[in-house]
Amino acid sequence: MKTAREIERRILQHLHGHRSRIHLTQIHAHFLRHHLHQSNLILSHFVSVCASLRQMDYAHLLFLQTQHPNILLFNSIIKAYSLSPPSHNSLHLFSHMKKRRIWPDQFTFAPLLKSCSNLCDLNFGKTVQAQVLSLGFHCFRAVRIGLVELYVNCGKLDDANKVFDEMRERDVIVWNLMISGYCKNGNVDMGYNLFKEMGERSIVSWNTMLSCLSKSGREGEALKVFHEMCHSGFEPDEATVVTMLPVCARLGEDDVGQWIHSYAKSGKLYEKHVSVGNSLVDFYCKRGLLDAAFTVFNDMPLRNVVSWNAMISGLAFNGRVEEGLALFDEMIKKGLTPNEVDSKRQGPVFVNGIEPSNQAKARALWVHG
Repeated sequence: MKTAREIERRILQHLHGHRSRIHLTQIHAHFLRHHLHQSNLILSHFVSVCASLRQMDYAHLLFLQTQHPNILLFNSIIKAYSLSPPSHNSLHLFSHMKKRRIWPDQFTFAPLLKSCSNLCDLNFGKTVQAQVLSLGFHCFRAVRIGLVELYVNCGKLDDANKVFDEMRERDVIVWNLMISGYCKNGNVDMGYNLFKEMGERSIVSWNTMLSCLSKSGREGEALKVFHEMCHSGFEPDEATVVTMLPVCARLGEDDVGQWIHSYAKSGKLYEKHVSVGNSLVDFYCKRGLLDAAFTVFNDMPLRNVVSWNAMISGLAFNGRVEEGLALFDEMIKKGLTPNEVDSKRQGPVFVNGIEPSNQAKARALWVHG
């Protein structure tokens, strides 16, 4: 006969080996049969898996049925809500935990700060920081990263920089947070200087800097950083491609754009990510290379309304409005309609460039979808 510990271990193995709502209910029934529905260990793991499957209603229901939740279970559900909205539930649960006189530990505060950051709730975040200091948990790396992220997201760069400066060891995550924070708050030069100071970079570091330079109109510097990234042995990913193709289009760097296309094709990026195919279509249309744009468009295994809008607007802006209208008709037949922003942006191009006999049709299509 199996002991409770052995059954518990078996349930945990099943729990982490299955990733669907159906399996969750089966496992739930399994530990109910064995009277382990009050096991904080099993429930804490169950909550984590629920969060990964975006099944927080299910997790919360089980939590409410727990008679004696401990710090392990509270930490698990606070972390789950920091990763799956609504984040404010983390804050409510923390208050509930304190009312039950359950003391937080070093694993409580990082996800709690993450929730404050998600909500841009600086006041609650400062309350959490005060408790972190009073309990002596301010030296933990995850807590310091949480503080930096909170202050960055709330636009308090001086406070973020103070925590950053106090860190003896700074990993790539906290560097990325600071770089992104400065760039988003308009201080691209400071972000760029921090980027140059980094000893170790990740693909996120490169993409963050590329995006910041591109959005700031500093395309030439973005292109330089991109070449540096490639020479450093980093391979472009989806975010890199989506950022750099508009840069290449604005700079007229057709060769670089075509190299990115070849790389994306060999790495099957636009088979996996519709955004990559959309960016390639947009790039070729902006460069007036409509045949290449059509090739990408037709090769895309998956298309969304953005894909169609990119190709249709590309035809319109290159003077091939009749072809654009025909493609628009095809899109409508497939059950897709342009969103309001695209209709307002592209409509005048079609109506002004199209034959008089089709202008009424074009207006009707673009205004009413």
